[in-house]
Amino acid sequence: MSTGTHDDWQDRVDAVWNDADADEATVIERIAALAAELPAEDPRGPFELGGALDSGGREAEAAEQYARAVELGLAGNARAQLDIQYASTLRNLGRFDEAVAMLRESERDPELGASTDAFLALALHSAGRPDEALAVAIEALIPTLPRYQRSLRGYAAELRSGAAGADADAE
Repeated sequence: MSTGTHDDWQDRVDAVWNDADADEATVIERIAALAAELPAEDPRGPFELGGALDSGGREAEAAEQYARAVELGLAGNARAQLDIQYASTLRNLGRFDEAVAMLRESERDPELGASTDAFLALALHSAGRPDEALAVAIEALIPTLPRYQRSLRGYAAELRSGAAGADADAE
């Protein structure tokens, strides 16, 4: 079944993703072969295969693999990544409300920075909620800004409440 340790398997998966010469079909084929090395109940296989299918433009198949990884209990940093990838796929499939819900419920992982919020903003925008999307994007930026944090928090609150145009630039 498996030809090596967990670390070896992940190293081989990472090598596929880092192979700049591999086209989408080759990536899918190689990741599928690696996923097949794992026991059927290991959520890493469907997670990685979902990512390969997703990057190859095969969103419906990717969504099935992502759902399987969730069902099998993918956890930790990989789960936080899966939530982003799966929600992005749901958005691309026109399932906007599901994407928004998944990202709102996702466990945040500090290693991913504001990635979850960036994809939440995209999902909200696609769901026809541009003011809320902009508020999420602004709030994600606030911690990185040396000034104007209070003003931007105020603008984000206005966007969320539906108000627009109040002057809060002085800080």
